Amino acid sequence: MTDGPTLRTDGGADEADETDDSGEGLTYAETGVDIEASEAATAALVTAAGDAGSGDYAGLLDIGDRYLALATDGVGTKLLVAEALGDYSTVGIDCIAMNVNDMVAAGVRPVAFVDYLAVDEPNETFSAQVGEGLKAGADEADIALVGGETAVMPEVVRGLDLAGTCAGLAAKEALFDGESREGDAVVGFRSSGIHSNGLTLARTAATRRHEYTDPYPIEGGDDEPDYDSVGAALLEPTRIYTHLLDPMREHGVHAAAHVTGGGWANLKRMGEFDYVVDDPFEPHSVFEFVQEEGNVSDEEMHRTFNMGTGFVCTLPPEAAEKLAAETEGRVVGRVEASEDEANVSVRGLDL
Repeated sequence: MTDGPTLRTDGGADEADETDDSGEGLTYAETGVDIEASEAATAALVTAAGDAGSGDYAGLLDIGDRYLALATDGVGTKLLVAEALGDYSTVGIDCIAMNVNDMVAAGVRPVAFVDYLAVDEPNETFSAQVGEGLKAGADEADIALVGGETAVMPEVVRGLDLAGTCAGLAAKEALFDGESREGDAVVGFRSSGIHSNGLTLARTAATRRHEYTDPYPIEGGDDEPDYDSVGAALLEPTRIYTHLLDPMREHGVHAAAHVTGGGWANLKRMGEFDYVVDDPFEPHSVFEFVQEEGNVSDEEMHRTFNMGTGFVCTLPPEAAEKLAAETEGRVVGRVEASEDEANVSVRGLDL
């Protein structure tokens, strides 16, 4: 097995299939997801609805001696890969993970989860597979599944959509304050692969010259399974980070970020500083595959995907070394004062 893929600096492969014969590099916006437009639309919704208690990752409601936290998220277009392979057994893990990881980033312990499954027609087989994944994710996250809803909506949904809502509790003093400090170290934690963000770009790139059922053409790193198909590599479930909550509290973490939509730019949520990341985890082979097949630039890859590091936090350097040693994390960078606005520098790229 190899040590892991290396990023291309020439922009990737030159060939494209009949779905896109331009030979030009793909971007997330061109495949249908414009992050800036999405953020603007979200801001408009929040402004119109009123924002009584939102944080960057979870909504917080003061209930006296502690906070009740709520987060909601779904699996996204990763479901289309599951549909192509006829395997929905892991998407429930993704649904749990995307919610509980946001809770952990706020310093909140997730405790309960409800799911929402919308289908065009009832199907016992894939419903059972979704349930298997939800149970596996809940067990790993140590939360309770307390019910859910299945809606049959043939005129609204094609196939199925899966989302959920997580509830959590935190003593007021247990929350991370959410603000890095100049001189902090940045500790990163390995992702399991592509997780559940950027799949629209990844799917478009992967299917330029391949079917989801085609053999996976790249040898993975030492911590990767041997994928038997392109779709299997894209379908690898999102890693769950709830086990980090107690160690991060113990070592005095100032701020944390779940590296999701927006890729490495998510670090800017931890305060107006410069985040210099000079020793991140190596990207998994799936990122090399997506970049080559889609002719995607290094900058676009890092603005869209986690690129091997799924969760980060900031804390004083001495405590950071201890946290990393106890949790299989790594000190991946440092926090510096910013002259203007927050900036993330990773692998020599400014995001």
